Amino acid sequence: GQVVGNPERPFIAILGGAKVSDKIAVIENLLRRADHVLIGGGMANTFARAHGYEMGDSLVEHDKLDVARQLMSRSGGKLVFPVDAVIADRFDKDARSQVVAIEHIPAGWRMLDIGPQTVALFKTYVQDARTIVWNGPLGVFEFPRFAQGTLAVARALAGSHAMTIVGGGESVAAVEQAGVADRMSHISTGGGASLEFLEGKTLPGVSALQDR
Repeated sequence: GQVVGNPERPFIAILGGAKVSDKIAVIENLLRRADHVLIGGGMANTFARAHGYEMGDSLVEHDKLDVARQLMSRSGGKLVFPVDAVIADRFDKDARSQVVAIEHIPAGWRMLDIGPQTVALFKTYVQDARTIVWNGPLGVFEFPRFAQGTLAVARALAGSHAMTIVGGGESVAAVEQAGVADRMSHISTGGGASLEFLEGKTLPGVSALQDR
């Protein structure tokens, strides 16, 4: 409630996961409230393509490119995107990989994690923040080689001076795997519920408690 109502600033949100379509309402709501919204995971691919970058075989929601462009145009510069990527020649834990600038993903390759420059960029926002909300992995977290960006950001949150709220199963798994779960202010395993709350919706359980 404090986060969506009166967060201590700077307030940043970190959003990952596969699809923009899952988080359009969340992004719109957070753009009104947060100082910056950092975008990673597969959803970053759609924004990058909407920006005009070729994304090779990366997951892109082509039917959401116009939505992504609208969000970027209305964001007032609050949206922060990856500047480099760990790419692979196939969707496999043992795929060949390399690090390239986000605008230089070749045909036949796909983005599976944020790159080291992006991790460093995201850390600059994390270090200055006083309130942080994180929902969604920043890479293909189920493959250890492509979980490094997610784990690095988890450790950065643990080292920050911010109130940190982590929501969603994979984000919770990331802070647990990084060994920093006990250093988060609040963890919600209910990914869908935390997203609805961040969208500004009233949760039935919370409403029932308030009615009492």
